[in-house]
Amino acid sequence: MKDVNILVEALPYIKKFHEKKILIKYGGHAMIDEDAMSSTVRDTVLLKYVGMEPLIVHGGGPEISRSMDKLGKEPKFIKGLRVTDEETMEIIEMVLVGKISTDIVSQISYHDGKGISLSGKDSRLIFAHKKPVSKVTSESGGEEEIDLGLVGEIDCINTDLLEMFLKNNYIPVISPVGIADDGSSLNLNADTAAGEIASSVDAEKLIILTDVPGVLRDPNDQNSLIQRIKIDEVLDLIEQGVISGGMIPKIETCVKAIEDGVKSCHIIDGRKKHSLLLEIFTKNGIGTMIYK
Repeated sequence: MKDVNILVEALPYIKKFHEKKILIKYGGHAMIDEDAMSSTVRDTVLLKYVGMEPLIVHGGGPEISRSMDKLGKEPKFIKGLRVTDEETMEIIEMVLVGKISTDIVSQISYHDGKGISLSGKDSRLIFAHKKPVSKVTSESGGEEEIDLGLVGEIDCINTDLLEMFLKNNYIPVISPVGIADDGSSLNLNADTAAGEIASSVDAEKLIILTDVPGVLRDPNDQNSLIQRIKIDEVLDLIEQGVISGGMIPKIETCVKAIEDGVKSCHIIDGRKKHSLLLEIFTKNGIGTMIYK
């Protein structure tokens, strides 16, 4: 009876999200562990089979750094942001488009789904411009210019291309590489790309898979999870230090996506088996939900 009850609990959510777009950002443990990747992809294919329209955006920072190390190219960061010269951009495309994206598509095929690997350069899927040089205050108190090189900011998304694949029952797997006006490649933040694509296709949900349970009120207490955050509570939580470090840009991505029309955003633990299904098909879900 327990298995039957699980199916009964899932039914309202299957009905609610039928034919709705679900943008899933693969990152963290769901990216680097083969078993976790296979499990996550299988769950994504399941979403397709029960009538939803999943799209995937993936990152790959650790894999990029490992590949650069193998090739003798030292990664350079400024205030936590990767500096991208032409050689680094070539490695980024090699890893994101040539390896990670195709690995995910292969897993989708293995689980009897239809996947299609896309980068932002395909039919100008993600049109972007080079991030301008910015000025920040240095430790000495003076002004310092920061040029991250071939790092992009998104201008627009070619939603027609995505709709074409979705209507033909494909799961788009998107690498966060943008194309500039001159045809050059630009390195994009994967979370930002996921948020922009989610709002552009009018997604019902944006789900970010990561390596933490969600937003914790006390980072040392795994049981202090904040399950629901309204977007007008975010600034206070940042000022209190509850939302800090690498969680800030993820939350900011969620806030912008919701302001641009996405119904809800979720930051969940990709290390937990079937975390995707638990979030979508159960009453309480898991992780932290951000909503209007």
